[in-house]
Amino acid sequence: MSAVTSKTTAEAEIRDLVNNRVEAVRAKNVKKLMSDHAPDILLFDVLIPLQYSGVEEARKRTEEWFSAYGGPIGYEVRDLNITAGADVAFCSFLYHVTGTMTNGTEVNMWVRTTLCCRKIDGRWLVTHEHNSVPFDAETGKAGLDLKP
Repeated sequence: MSAVTSKTTAEAEIRDLVNNRVEAVRAKNVKKLMSDHAPDILLFDVLIPLQYSGVEEARKRTEEWFSAYGGPIGYEVRDLNITAGADVAFCSFLYHVTGTMTNGTEVNMWVRTTLCCRKIDGRWLVTHEHNSVPFDAETGKAGLDLKP
């Protein structure tokens, strides 16, 4: 397989991983979402604490996220950018999350994400995930109403 074919295949596999993520979030399917995470994943999320370490902590955080919504979660990915090699890849994208939380709060915000992946035993797995929202330096408030 040529280097170009290998790169194209890796990029397609990462795109599939992101699409799997979208389907899992929309279905609130924790098991499906976690299936693409490495056991030693390091997660930087938009909520405290500063980091989650390991797939079990990531699973608990995901269960909390999904259960906070009383109904479906809207989830769309935009501006997916992939860089992939033979066994290491990363991608960045914006995602739009919408829905109604169990406390009645309406969510409609864009989040920035970077995923770092490694090919382990022939499968791409997320080893690091970083989610963030920009904030206003003068007020210290998150920019939750920004749109791309």
